[in-house]
Amino acid sequence: MILRKGLLPNKRLGQNFLVNQGIIKKIIVAAALTKTDTVLEIGPGHGALTFTLAKEAGKVVAIEKDRALAEILRNELAERNITNVEIIEGDILSFLDDPHSPLPPRYHVVANIPYYLTSALIRQLLELTRPPERILLTIQKEVAQRIAAHSGKESILSLAVKFYADARILFPISRGSFSPVPNVDSAVIEIIPRKESSPIPPKAFFAVMKAGFLAPRKKLPGNLAKGLSLNKEKIVALLSELGINPNARPEQLALVQWISLAQHLQAHLA
Repeated sequence: MILRKGLLPNKRLGQNFLVNQGIIKKIIVAAALTKTDTVLEIGPGHGALTFTLAKEAGKVVAIEKDRALAEILRNELAERNITNVEIIEGDILSFLDDPHSPLPPRYHVVANIPYYLTSALIRQLLELTRPPERILLTIQKEVAQRIAAHSGKESILSLAVKFYADARILFPISRGSFSPVPNVDSAVIEIIPRKESSPIPPKAFFAVMKAGFLAPRKKLPGNLAKGLSLNKEKIVALLSELGINPNARPEQLALVQWISLAQHLQAHLA
């Protein structure tokens, strides 16, 4: 294994390698892959998950930002005669931005990702013209809980995910399952993009939601009025008309209420 080859984890890249074989097996079972599936893996690291994915899937495309790790992983794949894994050295967000990236129309994402990537990566995956069929990510447990939160504990991240997809936590992972050991526990989250189109243009939805969360601890009318440059009294009247408590704070609104609010306010957006 690469961990035994003297290559130290890169803290700047948020490298915490999953080494618990029992957890890796649970992820593979949850992924339920077949030989017709292509898997996108982000940050394969020393390959513990990669090698197992290669046994179950038809092809694995693994994106590794660390040049030294990518080279070592290529060599190890060659030594093991694993031929259905493609290692691409680079940044995952740039890779997803590239219309020529080697991904088929249908693919899955299974990955243990650096914590710092979570929000940007999930949002980018869900906004792709061809989003994954299914996303299984090992992320920080508290972030997974925020994403899967229900009304009363919403956040920009949880609402952004729910706008595009259905999400649920599959199982927790203790911090001792990684090397080096992180300061927090993790969880595997499943995100399944919905195939139907959005009820409102994403640009309008996110403009209204971000204005609403301008000051998360403050009440909604003041945030919306300031964020959208609208009359506060008219905002209060609209909220009452939609059956939304004018004294509510942004975290208390469910997705359906945000969509309704954005539908009524989109005409006022620049």
